[in-house]
Amino acid sequence: MSASASPKSKRRLAAPLTPKLVEAVRRGLPFADMESLRKALQLPLESLGVHLGIARATLHRRKAAGLLSPAESDKVLRFRRLLAQATETLGGVNEARAWLAAPQTGLGGSIPLTYAGTEVGAREVESLLGRIEHGVYT
Repeated sequence: MSASASPKSKRRLAAPLTPKLVEAVRRGLPFADMESLRKALQLPLESLGVHLGIARATLHRRKAAGLLSPAESDKVLRFRRLLAQATETLGGVNEARAWLAAPQTGLGGSIPLTYAGTEVGAREVESLLGRIEHGVYT
C-alpha cells in the first residue's frame, strides 16, 4: 500500500472476507442478522425484504426458522457493507440512511437500496460512494 493511501482506504483494505464469514454465509446467517440490518436501516421488515428481493411469505418462514438461506445471507451482508460505506463516506448513520433511501443522480435517479438489489447494482452504489468520497459527483 502506498504511503498516500487515506485512513479510510486502509480500513477497507484491512478487512478482507475471512474463511469463517464465507462459511457462515454458506450455512446461512441467523435471521437476527437481518433484524439487525432492519433496525440499522430503520425499515419495516417487508420493505427491507422488497429491497433484498425476498418475498413476504419467505421472510416470515425465515423468521420462524431463525435462519436465512445462503443467497439471502449474501444479500444481507451486501446491504450491511453498503450501509457501512455510506456511513463512513457521508459522516454518520442518519446521513447514510437518508442517502440510501433517496433518488441519486449518479444512479440515473434510482434509489441506492433498490439499485443494490443485485451485486452489479451494489457495485455501482459503492462506486458512486467512492466518487463522492473523492469529490467526483458525476
